[in-house]
Amino acid sequence: MEKLDARIRNHDREIEKMCNFHHQGFVDAITELLKVRADAEKLMGQVSDTNRRLQDAGREVTAQTEEVIRCRVQQRNMATTVEKLQLCIPVLEMYSKLKEQLESKRYYSALKTMEQLENIYIPRVSKYRFCQIMAETLPKLREEIKDISMSDLKDFLESIRKHSDKIGETAMRQAQQHRTFNSTVQKQDTLSCAKPLNGRAPLHHNGLSPEEEEMDEEVLTAQDLVDFSPVYRCLHIYTVLGDRETFENYYRKQRKKQARLVLQPQSNMHETVEGYRKYFNQIVGFFVVEDHILHATQGLVTRAFTDELWNMALSKIIAVLRTHSSYCSDPDLVLELKNLIVIFADTLQGYGFPVNRLFDLLFEVRDQYNETLLKKWALVFRDIFEQDNYSPIPVENEEEYKAVVSRFPFHDAEIEKQQFPKKLPMSQSVPQIYSQVKEFIYASLKFSESLHRSSTEIDDMLRKSTNLLLTRTLSSCLQNLIKKPHIGLTELVQIIINTTHLEHACKYLEDFITNITNVSPETVHTTRLYGLSTFKDARHAAEGEIYTKLNQKIDEFIQLADYEWGMSESDGRASGYLMDLINFLRSTFQVFTHLPGKVAQTACMSACKHLATSLMQMLLDTELKQISMGAIQQFNLDVIQCELFASSEPVPGFQGDTLQLAFIDLRQLLDLFMVWDWSTYLADYGQPTSKYLRVNPSTALALLEKMKDTSKKNNIFSQFRKNDRDKQKLIETVVKQLRSLVNGMSQHS
Repeated sequence: MEKLDARIRNHDREIEKMCNFHHQGFVDAITELLKVRADAEKLMGQVSDTNRRLQDAGREVTAQTEEVIRCRVQQRNMATTVEKLQLCIPVLEMYSKLKEQLESKRYYSALKTMEQLENIYIPRVSKYRFCQIMAETLPKLREEIKDISMSDLKDFLESIRKHSDKIGETAMRQAQQHRTFNSTVQKQDTLSCAKPLNGRAPLHHNGLSPEEEEMDEEVLTAQDLVDFSPVYRCLHIYTVLGDRETFENYYRKQRKKQARLVLQPQSNMHETVEGYRKYFNQIVGFFVVEDHILHATQGLVTRAFTDELWNMALSKIIAVLRTHSSYCSDPDLVLELKNLIVIFADTLQGYGFPVNRLFDLLFEVRDQYNETLLKKWALVFRDIFEQDNYSPIPVENEEEYKAVVSRFPFHDAEIEKQQFPKKLPMSQSVPQIYSQVKEFIYASLKFSESLHRSSTEIDDMLRKSTNLLLTRTLSSCLQNLIKKPHIGLTELVQIIINTTHLEHACKYLEDFITNITNVSPETVHTTRLYGLSTFKDARHAAEGEIYTKLNQKIDEFIQLADYEWGMSESDGRASGYLMDLINFLRSTFQVFTHLPGKVAQTACMSACKHLATSLMQMLLDTELKQISMGAIQQFNLDVIQCELFASSEPVPGFQGDTLQLAFIDLRQLLDLFMVWDWSTYLADYGQPTSKYLRVNPSTALALLEKMKDTSKKNNIFSQFRKNDRDKQKLIETVVKQLRSLVNGMSQHS
C-alpha cells in the first residue's frame, strides 16, 4: 500500500507539473473562447435567421415537389392503365362482337369468336375478374348455340317433311318432260339429246329445250321450297364443337324415321291415281333432298347411307305396290299406276339410285293389268253375246257390206256375187268380238310403252296376253254362253258358224300384232296365237250341247206319249206325239244346213239313236206290266214313221241306210213279235246270218213276259178261245226257252 500511495503521489506530482506547464495555454484558450462567444452568438442569430428564411422559402418548394411527385405517380398509373386497357379492349370488343353475332344468329361465326377469345385474348388478361366471368360464360353460350342450332335443325326436318310432296312433284314433272323431250328427239332422228349433268337430273336443269325451259321457268326447285342453311349451319357448329359424329348420328336417325313415315301409304291409296301420285311425290322429294345433302355437305350423309335408305325404301315400296295394285280392278287405274312407276323410276334413276327392281315389279303389275283387262273384256264379251240376236247379218247395200268387212276380215266369193239385200253367215257378235280383241291388243300395248323393252319382247307380251284373252276369257264366255238354258238349237248352230269365222280370222290378228310391233312372225321363239284351239273347243262344246238339247227335246216329246198298252188293235195311224217329234226334227235339221257336214250328220245320228233308245226303254219299262198285241202294232206304226224319217235323208251325206240302222234293234224286236217267228229266232240264235241277230234274249224275254198271264186279276186271256189258249201255252214255252238262253249267257259270261 505504501508503495501504491507513493506511486499515486508521484503521479499526482507529475499531473500537477503538467497542469502547471499547460495552465497558461488553457487560460489563453478560455480567453479566446470567450472572445469567440460573441461572434458565435452573432453567427447563431444569423444562422437562425437564414434558417427561418430558408424554411419559409423551402416550404413552397416542398409543396410543389410533392405535387410533382404525385403527378408523376398519376402519370405512371395512367400509363399502366392505358397499357392494361389496351390488352382488355380487344377482349371486350371480341365479346361485344360475340354478342352481336349471337343476336344476329350467326352462330358459326360466334363459335369462331369464342375460340379466339379463349385461345388468344382471354389468356392475356386472365388475372382480371371480368375475364374469369367471361371465361365461365363461354361454355354456357356454346351449349345455347348447340340447343338453338338443334332446334333449327328440327325445324328444317319438319320443313322438308312438309315440302317433300312438292319437291317430288317438281322432280317427277321435270323427269317426265325430259323423257318426253328425248322421246320426241328420237322420233325426229336428231342428235340433240339433252343429257343430265354428271349422270344425274338435278332440279336446276331438266334437259329441256330453251323454249320448254322458258315455259318451265316458274317451276320451283328444292332450294326454293326449303332453306338448307340450318342443316349447313348446324353441321358447321357441331363440327367446330368437336361433336360432328353426334350430329351426323342424330340427323341420320331422324331421316330414317321420316323415311319410314313417308313409306307408309294411306289405306285407300289404291282407290285413285292421286293417292299413288302423292305417295311417289313424297318418296321422290325425300330422296331428292338426301341427294342434295349428299353432294352439298362433306360426309353428313354418305353414299352408303343413302344406298341403305334406298334399299330399305325399295323393299317397302315394292311390297306396298304389290299389295295395293292387287286391289285395283280398273285397268285404266293400273295403267296410270304403271306410268307413275315409270316416271318415279326414271326420276330416281337420274339421281343415281338403282331401279331395276321397280322395272321387275312392272312385270308383276303387267300381269295384274292383264288380269283387270281380262275381267273388263269378259264383261264386254258377255254384253256382246247377250245383245246378239244370233241371226245372219243382213246387209241392204254396198255401204253396209263395206261397213261390216271393214271391221271383220270376211271374204266369200259366192256371197259377194249375190245381189243386195243379202245376208252374211255370221251374226253381229262376230265383227264386234274381232274389234274388241283388237282393242284389247291396243290396251295391252299401252302398258308396254316406256318399259325400255325390245320390239321382240313387246311382241311376245302382246301375243301372250292375247292368248290369255282367247283361251281363257273368250273361251270361258263362249262356254258359259253355250251352257245357258235360254240358248236354243238355232242359237247353238249360229254359235258354231260364228266360231268358225272367228277361227279363220285368227291369222289376221297375227298380222295385226306383227304390224304393230314390226316383228316378223318367222322370228325364232315368236309366240303363236292359240285362237284356233279356243274356237275349236267352243265349237265342240256347242256341238255337244246341240246333241244334248236335241236329246232333251226328244225326251220332252217322249214324255207326251200316251199309249193304251191294253188296246186290242192299233189305231191304224202313227201317234200324234211322234209325228210332232218328227216334224220338229225335220225343221231343226233344215237349220243345220249351214253347219259342217259331219256336225249335222252326227247330230242327226245322235237324235235317231236317242229316239230309238227312248222307244226301247218305253217298251221295257219295269213299271209297265202288261202289253197287248194291239199296243205292239201301234208301237210298230210309230217305229215305221221313224224309219221313214231316217230314209228321207233329213241331213245329206249318209251312205245307204246308215241312218235307218239306228232303229234296227227296235225293228227286229217288233218284227219278231209281229210275225211271232219264235221258232226261227230260237233256231238261228247265235248265228251271224240270223234274221233277228240284234234281238237280245233278255230283251225278248222282258217284253214277252209283259204279254204273259201273270195276274189272275187282270188275265186278259181268261176268256180267249182255244187258239188264244194255245198261244198262251206257246208264250210260256218260249219264255222257258228264252230263260234258258239268258241263263246260259250269264253262265258263259
